Amino acid sequence: MAVIIALASFALILVSIAGGLYLRYKLPDSHLSGDSKEVIRLATALIGTMAAVVVALLFASTRSAYEATNTHIAGLTASVVELDQLLKEYGGPESLVLRRALRSDAASMVSAIWRDDTAVSGGLLRPVTQDDTVLYKLRQLEPKTPVQTVIKARALAVSASIEQTRLTLLSQPPDALSRPFIVVLVLWLCFIFASFSMSSRANPTLVAVLVTGGFTAATAIYLILELGQPFDGLLQLSNRGLRHALAPLS
Repeated sequence: MAVIIALASFALILVSIAGGLYLRYKLPDSHLSGDSKEVIRLATALIGTMAAVVVALLFASTRSAYEATNTHIAGLTASVVELDQLLKEYGGPESLVLRRALRSDAASMVSAIWRDDTAVSGGLLRPVTQDDTVLYKLRQLEPKTPVQTVIKARALAVSASIEQTRLTLLSQPPDALSRPFIVVLVLWLCFIFASFSMSSRANPTLVAVLVTGGFTAATAIYLILELGQPFDGLLQLSNRGLRHALAPLS
């Protein structure tokens, strides 16, 4: 989707450049000189400033969301590893069953969060039976020593944190950007490039510079859109840490 929007933006900018070059030949010289030229320059500067502010706001917003999601992933990975260590310290055959279930749940979480499997993602968002959750199996443990009692209490807290983070990541929208901002930004860029193309008669250097500038603007839009999709596309967060956090059990 980000590629399509970026290509559409680039196409609109190219159309605006062609329109500006066409108007350069059609409009009387009096419309593009003197006071008229100064007004056009001021209007272009104003819109250019507003476009720069919008780009900065969009980048700051998506960057903050991206970093927050990365923090959630790091916390989820740490919690999964901690829970596995707690279960290992707990000991006994029942802890081995829980550790195997934890590995299965971790693999399912990776596939669901990173949209690898739509069916899995939808299934994890729906309520599951109590017998299928590691948290419920933890509650069924019957500690035999004071140490196991302490470990169980900590494991329950960590498991609840994992469940909360899992649901937070699964319910995160695939695109946090506001589409109206992108639409308005593209329209402003079209006006800016149309104004640039009207400032001088067409020549190969002018056209090459304008096309390069339009491509650069479309690329910036693409990168911002990609940053708003942390689990898909070019800038997606790595799932290697969570996927390989737990060593296989013998």
